[in-house]
Amino acid sequence: MRVLVVDDEPLAVDWVIQGLKALADVEVVGSATDGDAALAQCAALAPDLVFLDIQMPGRTGLEVARVLGGEGGPDVVFVTAFQDFAAEAFELDAADYLLKPVRHDRLVEAMNRARRRRAVDRAHERLALLEARLAAVEGDGGPAAEPYPADFWISHRTGRVRVPVADIRRIEADRDYALIHTSARTHILRTTMRELERRLNPRQILRVHRGAFVRLSCVARVERAGRGLTRLHMADGAVVDVGASYLARVSAALGLEASGDDRAFP
Repeated sequence: MRVLVVDDEPLAVDWVIQGLKALADVEVVGSATDGDAALAQCAALAPDLVFLDIQMPGRTGLEVARVLGGEGGPDVVFVTAFQDFAAEAFELDAADYLLKPVRHDRLVEAMNRARRRRAVDRAHERLALLEARLAAVEGDGGPAAEPYPADFWISHRTGRVRVPVADIRRIEADRDYALIHTSARTHILRTTMRELERRLNPRQILRVHRGAFVRLSCVARVERAGRGLTRLHMADGAVVDVGASYLARVSAALGLEASGDDRAFP
């Protein structure tokens, strides 16, 4: 995968490039230190993926991403020291959102997400064709509606995109929005945690905090961090805190003992 790194801090550029060089199937084709140079490099080098700082001289990273967005443009991973831009970044269909200093495991996960996005995009047309053929065979009739929806329709910069519930790994609240994390990308949905709790099957995707849901099958490890704090380590490397009032239901859903014994939290 051809990658361009954009940041006005040379040390940040070097750090990301060195991390990428250790990964297979990654070619760093260039770098830039401001938004205008980033657009020029994208036009000249046609990267598949851009690691893009947000606050830079001239055009911001968000402005660059808006220009790059659209059919045939590169995917974008934002790299920033600030959490405040996450909702706007994912509204622009960012592949990932990394906070500085960038950990190596998060860099690896960002590349994996970008690869999965490319695979999903390539398969999208074939899947749409298959679904159309299947609908034609089944006709207008169909099975009775299930108690929980099988997918969400989420607003996208070019319309709406269907996100199967089966693809959701975890969800986190961001002000008036929910960040829906799948294996391939993160979608932003204007909704409430209460509404999501009504629409999601708790046997599959459970609310574990006022601002978080997780897919139970994606929990890799449960940590007791002291002072009554419990954390869920997800298969994708994310760490999700469990709210105190949700601890009993999380323990039961994961098949752990809810007695508070250390054996319940390996």
